[in-house]
Amino acid sequence: MIAATPQPPYYVVIFTSLRTEVDAGYAEAAQRMLELAAEQPGFLGVESARSDGLGITLSYWQSEGAIRAWREHAEHSAVREQGRAGWYAAFTTRVAKVERAYSFSRSE
Repeated sequence: MIAATPQPPYYVVIFTSLRTEVDAGYAEAAQRMLELAAEQPGFLGVESARSDGLGITLSYWQSEGAIRAWREHAEHSAVREQGRAGWYAAFTTRVAKVERAYSFSRSE
């Protein structure tokens, strides 16, 4: 699903990951993080795709302060450590400011 974001500017956190073979608890933790992020002030939406172990998740935020607060959230921090310990072989997090956005939608 494509996230409905406001007119720029806003921010995006791009989380790119390579999974290990460890799967225990991953789906539940990922779902919980989506639910928890959606409750955070400044959260705008999320988009995610995974194929052959490579995953890319984009989360959209109103401000850098909202991103910092999410990064420092205790439950998010604990799950991030679980990821390092077992679920991920590697990951990269990038933060960018969205200055322009364009859309297309085919009418049905």
